[in-house]
Amino acid sequence: MSAGPTLALEATGLRKRYGEREVVRGLDLSCPPGRVLGLLGPNGAGKTTTLRMLYGYLRPDGGRIVYGGRDFARERDALRRTLGVCTQEDSLDYDLDVEQNLRVYARYFRPAVVDLDRRIDQLVDEFGLGAYRTQSPHALSGGYKRRLMIARSVIHGPAVLFLDEPTTGLDPRARLDVWQLVRRMRDAGLAVVLTTHYMDEAERLSDDLLVVHQGERLAGGPPRDVLTATVGAQVLVVRPGDPLEASVRAFAEARGLRAHPVLDELHVALRDDDLVALRALEGAERARLRDPTLDDLFLSLSVTA
Repeated sequence: MSAGPTLALEATGLRKRYGEREVVRGLDLSCPPGRVLGLLGPNGAGKTTTLRMLYGYLRPDGGRIVYGGRDFARERDALRRTLGVCTQEDSLDYDLDVEQNLRVYARYFRPAVVDLDRRIDQLVDEFGLGAYRTQSPHALSGGYKRRLMIARSVIHGPAVLFLDEPTTGLDPRARLDVWQLVRRMRDAGLAVVLTTHYMDEAERLSDDLLVVHQGERLAGGPPRDVLTATVGAQVLVVRPGDPLEASVRAFAEARGLRAHPVLDELHVALRDDDLVALRALEGAERARLRDPTLDDLFLSLSVTA
């Protein structure tokens, strides 16, 4: 394993067991500075356990975690100072105002945050919290509470930020605002590890994806490469009542493909060789084809889980 400083985070062979059940099985992942790694998988895939090992909440049963070339097991306390963590749960202190939430949280870090007043001013401005600075988080909408939680998680200037389901429960406008904040932080050089169940969010924000299934790496790389490797080149969509339906079902069965019902439609993921074979199907010129999405990937994982 290379442990060079060009990678903000590199983990190899991560393992975690609860009793007889091994929930993370030899997982590898990496994230350079200024990149977003999307960690995806169905419920129970091992994502949360993986995150908790990476930021030090859990100790791995096996494997190695390296931050900027430094071994996490050997320099745990020092390296935790370089990590930012924003969990899905609301952990704001409602007895404090917005500024106090930032100030009190910053005091947990050693060495102390340099020029804390200036850092708070900077984050209040960057995260659009100025109008609420002296107000309780009770006054904030869900989107602004999420802004405050993310701002708080980077108050100490970490090198790596972990975002667990950052936009769950937010309306579309608030989600977009959070996306823009994440992109700005990435563009400023922060390495971000993101979990989400919103597939549009994963595709828009992630430079690279790691798909985890039953505790193991299923696929990794840029989103389009992951989709091609795990789903296929194209997805054939048959609308209800289409005369092609019976032929497509037979075609899928003959080639060992799964035909997924999605509402009233039938979706079949096709590899390159399937596309070639499809041309021989009578009426194929009327077939509707589209690019695969991460929703197709999750649909296939739900079938094999």
